[in-house]
Amino acid sequence: MCGFVGFCSKNVKDKNVIKEMNNQIIHRGPDSDGYYFDKDVNFGFRRLSIIDLHEGSQPILNESGDTAIIFNGEIYNYQELREDLVAKGYKFKTHTDTEVILHGYEEYGEEGILAKLRGMFAFTIWDSKKEKLFGARDHFGIKPYYYALLDGDLLFGSEVKSFLKYPKFKKAVNEKALKHYLVFQYNPLEETFFKGVKKLRPGHYYIYENGKMEIKTYYNLTLDYKDMTFDEAVGKIEKEVEESVKYHKISDVEVGSFLSGGVDSSYVVATALPDKTFSVGFDNKGFNETMYAKELSDSLGIKNFAKLITPDEFFEGINKVQYYSDEPHANLSSVPLYFLSKLASEQVKVVLSGEGADELFAGYNEYADALPQRMYRKLPFSLRHKLYLKYKDRKHFRGQTIILKYGQKVEDRYIGPAEIMTDELANSLVTSKYKNAETSRDLTKKYYDEVKNMDDVSKRLYLDMKMWIVEDILLKADKMTMANSIELRVPLLDKKMWELARTIPVRHKVHNEITKYAFRRAAKNKLPEDWAKRRKLGFVVPFVLWIKEEKYYKIVKEVFNKDFVSEFFDKDKINKLLDDHFNGITNNGRKVYTIYTFLKWYEIYFKGAAA
Repeated sequence: MCGFVGFCSKNVKDKNVIKEMNNQIIHRGPDSDGYYFDKDVNFGFRRLSIIDLHEGSQPILNESGDTAIIFNGEIYNYQELREDLVAKGYKFKTHTDTEVILHGYEEYGEEGILAKLRGMFAFTIWDSKKEKLFGARDHFGIKPYYYALLDGDLLFGSEVKSFLKYPKFKKAVNEKALKHYLVFQYNPLEETFFKGVKKLRPGHYYIYENGKMEIKTYYNLTLDYKDMTFDEAVGKIEKEVEESVKYHKISDVEVGSFLSGGVDSSYVVATALPDKTFSVGFDNKGFNETMYAKELSDSLGIKNFAKLITPDEFFEGINKVQYYSDEPHANLSSVPLYFLSKLASEQVKVVLSGEGADELFAGYNEYADALPQRMYRKLPFSLRHKLYLKYKDRKHFRGQTIILKYGQKVEDRYIGPAEIMTDELANSLVTSKYKNAETSRDLTKKYYDEVKNMDDVSKRLYLDMKMWIVEDILLKADKMTMANSIELRVPLLDKKMWELARTIPVRHKVHNEITKYAFRRAAKNKLPEDWAKRRKLGFVVPFVLWIKEEKYYKIVKEVFNKDFVSEFFDKDKINKLLDDHFNGITNNGRKVYTIYTFLKWYEIYFKGAAA
C-alpha cells in the first residue's frame, strides 16, 4: 500500500531531514506524500492509493489532533471493526482502514486492537497525551518494519535506505551477517547488514517512551492438530480459501493476479477470477511455465500478460534487486519477481499471489520422502547415525545421499528450503573479520526447541514459518512489488488460513511423496487435474547455465576481482569456485550467485550511487 519513515530526536529539528528520508522510498507510494511534526516526533509517509482514493492521505489524526498514525498494509476486516467503533461513538472523516486502526487503538488499547486485526500491516502511532510511540508488525511479517536506536534517537521505517539520509546515521557493515548469509542465502539475524539497524519481528509490537523501547509479543505461532478426516480437511480448506480471497479482493482499484504454472497461484486465480493475470519465464528449455499460465487463463476467460526474460535483462536486474532489497538477497527468484512486478504495474495497482501455501500446508519437496527413503527411515536411528558417522567424511560412495541425510536428526540437517553452503565452507571463504563461530544450527535451535516433541514435518514447517518465509519469501515479495509501486496481497497466508492450517494433521498434508495433499485435493475442485498435481517448481532460473557461457562468466569474474573484494573474501578461493563451475568440474552456481549478489549489494550501497 505505502511506505513510511520517522524519527524521535531532541536534537535533530530540521524538517527537511524527514523529507529527504521520505524521498528515498517514493517507489513505495508515488501518489502523494505527507508529514507530521509534534514535539520530538517526525513522521513521513508515501502513499499508493488503494482504499478511499481521495480522502485517505496520511498521516491521519484523531478528532482532537493528539494522536497520529502512519500505516503500511491492508486490514481486510476493517469494515466490521469500523461498524463496532461507530456504534461506540467514534467519528470517521475517511473510509480507510488506517483510521480504523487509530480509533481501535483509542478504544481497545495496544494489544486489544492487535488481537482484532486481520491483514498485513506495519504501523506507528504517536500518542501525544501519553507521550509514547506504539509500533507494530503483522502476525507473519508480510510487511517490513525496521528500527535503529542511535545516541538517544529512534529511527523507524519501511526500508533501511531511508535511514541513510539521517545526519546521525553511520553506515557500516554488520560483520556477523555475512557468513550466515552465505549459508542461508538471506540474513537470518535480527540485526540487518547495516550495523545497528534491526527488524521488528513478526507478531511483535513496541512501546517507546522516555527514550526507552520495550518490545512485546502479541501473537505466537503454535501447531495444534485436531482429529479430522481427510475430507473434512479438504472442505475446511476450500471454505477458508474462498473467504480469504474474497477479503483480499477488497479494493477501490483493479486487482490482478500473478500466475505461474503451479497449484498455489492457480488456485488463487481460479477462485478470485481477476480480469488480468501476469507471468514471466526464461527462453531456456525447462525454465518457462508461461504457456501453462496462458492455458489456464484462457480456460477461465482471463487476459494473461507474459514476458520472457533474457540473460542480459537478468544480469541488469540484479543491481535493482539488491538496491530495493536493502540487504543482500540471493534467492534467484527475486529477479524474475522484479520483472513480473514491473509487467503487472503497467496494468494494475494490486495483485494477488500464492505465497504461504507451502509453509502452511507442507508444499516443499523436502517435506516428503520417496519410497527408498521411507524404507531406510524405518531402520533404528541409532543404526542410521552410526552409518552416518562412518561415511560422513568420504567423498563419493553408493547411497551417499540417503546415508548422510537420514543419519542425522532433522534439527541437525534442515535449515530451510535452501542451504547454499556449509558453515565450514562459508568461514573458509571469508576474511578473519567476518568469520563467525556461531553456526546455522545455533540459529535454528531456539525454534526447534519450541516443537521438540513433534514429528519431522511439523518441525520443518515451524522453522520455515519462523525464518524462511519471513526473511526470504515475504521480504522479496514486498520489496520487488513495492519497487514497482504495486501492492502484493497473499490470501493463502492469512490469519484465518493459519488458524486452520495449524489444526490439520500432518498425515493430511503429506502423503507418501505427495506434498500439500489436502490442499491439492481442494484445488482440484477448482482446477484441471494437471494443475492440482503439478510438482513444486517456483521461479527456476538458468543462472547456473549462463555462467558457463564466457560472456556471463566474465561479468562475474570482473566483480570477483575488484579491489574491495579482498576486504571480505579470499579472492583465490571464490575465483576457484567460479572457475570450477565454468569448467564443469563442480556445480557451484548457487554459491557463486550468493557471493556475487553480496558484492553487488556492497558496491551499490558503499561504492556506488546509493552511497
